[in-house]
Amino acid sequence: MDHIARTLPPPVVARLRALRLALLFAAALAALLIVTPRASAVVKAVPTGSGTIMIGAQPRSTSLLDGNGASVKTFANAEGSPVMHSNATYAIYWDPEYGYHGDWQHLIDTFLQNVGSQSGTLSDVYAVNGQYTDKTNQRAAYNSTFHGATVDTKPYPTSGCVDPDTVGSYAEPRAQLDNVACLTNKQLQEELRAVISQNKLQTGMGTIFYLLTPPGVTVCTEAGGSLTSYCSDTLGSPNGFCSYHSAISSTSPVEGNAETILYAVIPWTAGGLGDYHLFDEAPAYECQDGGYNPSSNPIEEPESPPVEQEPNQAAGLGPDGSHDTGLADLIINQVAVEQQNTVTDPLLNAWHDSAGNEATDECRDFFARELGGSVTASPETFAGTLFNQSLSGGNYYLNDAFNLAALKQDYPGIPCLPGATLKPQFTLPNPVNTGEIVGFDGAESDITLDAGEGFGKAGPYLTYPTYSWNFGDGSQTTSSYPPGASPVDMPSVFHSYQYGGTYEVTLTVTDTGGNKASVTNAITVAGEPEPQPSSPPGPATSSTSTTGTTTGASGTTSGAGSSPAKPIPGPVASAAVVSRSLKTVLKKGLVISYSVNEQVAGQFQVLLASSLAKRVGLHGPAATGMAPGSVPSIVIAKAILVTTKGGRNAVKIKFGKKTASKLRKLRSVPLTIRLIVRNASSHSPQTTTVISTVTLSR
Repeated sequence: MDHIARTLPPPVVARLRALRLALLFAAALAALLIVTPRASAVVKAVPTGSGTIMIGAQPRSTSLLDGNGASVKTFANAEGSPVMHSNATYAIYWDPEYGYHGDWQHLIDTFLQNVGSQSGTLSDVYAVNGQYTDKTNQRAAYNSTFHGATVDTKPYPTSGCVDPDTVGSYAEPRAQLDNVACLTNKQLQEELRAVISQNKLQTGMGTIFYLLTPPGVTVCTEAGGSLTSYCSDTLGSPNGFCSYHSAISSTSPVEGNAETILYAVIPWTAGGLGDYHLFDEAPAYECQDGGYNPSSNPIEEPESPPVEQEPNQAAGLGPDGSHDTGLADLIINQVAVEQQNTVTDPLLNAWHDSAGNEATDECRDFFARELGGSVTASPETFAGTLFNQSLSGGNYYLNDAFNLAALKQDYPGIPCLPGATLKPQFTLPNPVNTGEIVGFDGAESDITLDAGEGFGKAGPYLTYPTYSWNFGDGSQTTSSYPPGASPVDMPSVFHSYQYGGTYEVTLTVTDTGGNKASVTNAITVAGEPEPQPSSPPGPATSSTSTTGTTTGASGTTSGAGSSPAKPIPGPVASAAVVSRSLKTVLKKGLVISYSVNEQVAGQFQVLLASSLAKRVGLHGPAATGMAPGSVPSIVIAKAILVTTKGGRNAVKIKFGKKTASKLRKLRSVPLTIRLIVRNASSHSPQTTTVISTVTLSR
């Protein structure tokens, strides 16, 4: 068929391939019905020829694992082993023959860029990471940065592994690609080390390297080539994988250090449907969604025949004259899966269950909540166009991630999530009179990450969201769950108003992923209004003098010839540091989100402990007015804040060149952020100070 295909027009080739594809699908479906064991993309020790390594592998399987199995009850990080608190990603294409098409690379690189651009949001699957912590009680936060991609054309080693996939349903179409190359994990590690060394790339617990190989290249963990080998194209066997992640950490395998190399191997497991040149027409749904249609009822029933999904199908022919651009979407899902699992289980000793299933494995082949596209296969690509994620304008079909909170709380209790929701809400009581005690129920809020685990000296303990209330009358009540406490009734509070009027009630919720959101409702209270302050004294005569001082913080006035003024409420403000990467902050600035309830003016101050500043030779003005017992600090950066009304926003504070140069000497920098604001009251403006802390790490 190869010779004929080169002479026939594409439409005829497509029809011939459709016939051949139907036979392939029939064989694939038969295999699907025979292979009944539960899929288990597990953390396991595998042979490499020179010992064993730990990998977290995605098997070539079509069994649905939706997070309801018995083993999921053991999902934990008992020792508090490290998670990634931020991550920088590199894509390395090892491709001597330029077989990795440019349009495929563009889709994959853009995906990694879009993950970085959308970091910190709740709308996509990476928001689920934040609930997973380690013994430092820092989160696997959604904080990613794409550091770029490279193509290495260094020739493959002359002797690698022996490809075990010499028989099977897909042998005929694969035959033209088999043995182009077969690479072992050892050879891939050597390639990775060479690229890192040559380009002086940063390693450590904050970097993930994706090593991608083109069509026709098999990856095996060892060179043996027996049917027990773990290889990327072993079909119908639990030893076949779609991708895997691992770590090179000879000096610190349990905790990791600056020399640790975290990597994921992403072989080409996307087949070649719609490609007029590749001739590998084996379906690849077993490495994406198992051939399931999320719109079907029940979802456990696979499609017949199964259809793979390519959300980014080109409208017409691609640059090479084929309808194959969307094939990269199947690879993107493998990248997405390994990103999730590497961030939450970087050294293969953190978050997984007793069977070794990691964060996406518990929800294998679960793609619920389609956003658009169709499951119907197009005649050119034989693939559908479903997508369930939209990141910075790109549409993707990504495996859901496991929600730990579903094990701890019955509501909402959804085990597999495509993203997270944090929607504070409460219903105002009515009517309300002065002096009446009325309740505010924050448990109405929609919080998916509503339970988690923290780590203390006695081991793991349950954590819950915190609820902070401001009633707009100068009083503030904060309700939170202490470690190990029962959450019964804690989100709800009672309050009474002394004076009539309209007040803004604000509920601020922080979920177990560290995400924060607020809602404000105006409540009207019937009754006598608050008395107005006394009129100020008239001008002093020649025989008298008036002296006095006014402080915005206390709102009091003292001095001869004056009467005390009743304190008025200060502004309500909050601030939280968004940035986590020290390298990014020193280059681009420190991002701080804030909220205020009214027009204010003031400033942000970034404080560094004086002892640490002295150690790196950094000087600055001393921070004055700190609370008793505070660590002596200096001010290393400032930003002015002026608003015309209440609301939420963010500021970016950049460090001076000298300051940034000094801070680069440190691997981590603990900072204190002080926000000082005063309201626009015409008399005795009130001041509020908000303190928050953050530790920036490389």
